[in-house]
Parts: sequence; C-alpha cells; structure tokens
Amino acid sequence: MMWFNKLVAAMLPLMPKNLVWIFSKRYIAGTKLSQAVSISQKLNSDGYMVTIDLLGEFIEDLSEATKNKDEYLSIIDTIQKNGVEGNYSLKPTMFGLLLDKEVAYENIREIVKKAVGYNNFVRIDMEDSSCVDMEIEIFRKLKKEFPNHVGLVMQAYMRRSMSDFKAMMDMHSEKAPLNFRLCKGIYVEPASIAYKDYEEINEHYLEDLEFLLKNGIYVGIATHDTPLIEGAYKLLEKYKVPKDKYEFQMLYGVTPALRKSIIEKGHRLRVYVPFGKDWFAYSTRRLKENPKMAAEIMKALFVRG
Repeated sequence: MMWFNKLVAAMLPLMPKNLVWIFSKRYIAGTKLSQAVSISQKLNSDGYMVTIDLLGEFIEDLSEATKNKDEYLSIIDTIQKNGVEGNYSLKPTMFGLLLDKEVAYENIREIVKKAVGYNNFVRIDMEDSSCVDMEIEIFRKLKKEFPNHVGLVMQAYMRRSMSDFKAMMDMHSEKAPLNFRLCKGIYVEPASIAYKDYEEINEHYLEDLEFLLKNGIYVGIATHDTPLIEGAYKLLEKYKVPKDKYEFQMLYGVTPALRKSIIEKGHRLRVYVPFGKDWFAYSTRRLKENPKMAAEIMKALFVRG
C-alpha cells in the first residue's frame, strides 16, 4: 500500500481545498488569529498551556519574511491582551533562513525582543537537515542576548542530536538553563543521518531525554507515543525532577484522551496551536513527508458514520 499512499500524497495539492480541510481542520486552529485565541482560551480553561504558531515556512521571497515578522509582532500583542497562558513557536525558514541568514536572524530577534517585553518566550522550531546548523547558530546568538526567553526544538531521530546537546552545554547554567522541546522528528531524511526504525528512534528519544533531565535542562517532552510517555514518567521519578522544570507537549487535535490523562496525573502540558491562511500548504507538505497519513486522508474524505 505504500505506493498508493505516496500517490495520494502527491495528488493532494491538486484536490479542492474544501476536501482537504475535512482532514486538516481537526489539527489546525483555524485560519484567523481570533479562532486561535478562542481555542487557546478554551484549552487554558481545561488546564493546558499553549504555544501559538503562525503557519508558514520555506518562503521564496524576502518580502514575505518582513510580512511574516510584522504579523508575528501583532499576534504577540493580541495574545497578551487576551490573557492567553502561552508562548510562541516559529520556523526560521518563514523569515528567510534559506534566502539570507542574517535577515532571518534580525527578523526573529525582533520577535523575541517583542515577547521579552511581555516576559514571554519564543521556541525556535528545528526544520530539515539543511537548516540544523543555522538554527542552532541562531539559537546561540539569541540565548546570549535573551538567556531566559528562547528555546530550541531538537529531533531525537537525528543521529547527531546527542552530540549537539553536549556541544550546547556551554550555554547552560542554573540561572539560565537550556530549554529544549524534544520531539521524534517529522522530516524525511536519509538513513545515514537519521534513525529509521521505530524502536531505535524511541530508544534514542529516551536516551536524549535522560541526558537532559539529569543535567537540569528544561524539557518540553513532545510526544503522543504511550511507551515514550511511560518512559518519561520513569525518568522524571528517577531524577526527582520538580514539576516546574519540565512539561509535556502535544499537537492540537491529537490524542486528547491521552493528553487529559497526563494533566490528571499532575503534570503540566502545553498544546501546540497552529493557525493561519497557509494551512493548505502546511497540510500537504506534511503529508508528502509522511505518506502513511494518506490512508487517514482517504478515510476522512470518503468514510462516513
């Protein structure tokens, strides 16, 4: 069935948006900021923190970078005025990383500075392997200037991740600890640089998590995988990690029952809330990166009852 999944994923951009939306709307908090605010407030009332992400990535013109930066600045003002308990996530390629690294850095710096004005926090997403070194470099520069207001995403399936963690320990201190979101990783990468086997990825995820927790690094434990969550519970107990030194993280619309069970156990959890007019490109790109999801598309479009 893999060939069929790949075929469906390749054809998805040609499908009418209203059909693709049937699948996508469960995982995207709307196209407008007002919708993201409403959903975030509901999540807050249910006991969850949020991180807001304006959809968009891999732009082709620097004029888009400026527009995206200005929109993020406005988003921060609106989120803060509405009293949402949450922070912000962004993808550097949305601000021109692959076009002009310095322009991207200045755009992101302005966004972080805006968030700092509200005593808030910005998470820099990790993208595909072509971006890793540049995104670590940007993180280093921003953490030096804003030591407690910026974090980075790291991907456990990348073979280099443990060495990257160790290389960044020079930025870690008790007063300004490193802050990472640890996820498995979604981008399709060659086996030479990324683990492929499910069990192998999980093994390295828990190895990475143990390294972070035992070194007092703040971790966003980002997973919907029950074995990893159970493994995280054991590590949190092993190292007696205070509840304010970590959080679980999950995507909006994914495994809500599991999400609820985590906070019922007394752990904090943050929900990733993506929104924006670029939801279609986001959805189709993710499906191309993960053709197995094509089966879910077909089910969402054609199965009823």
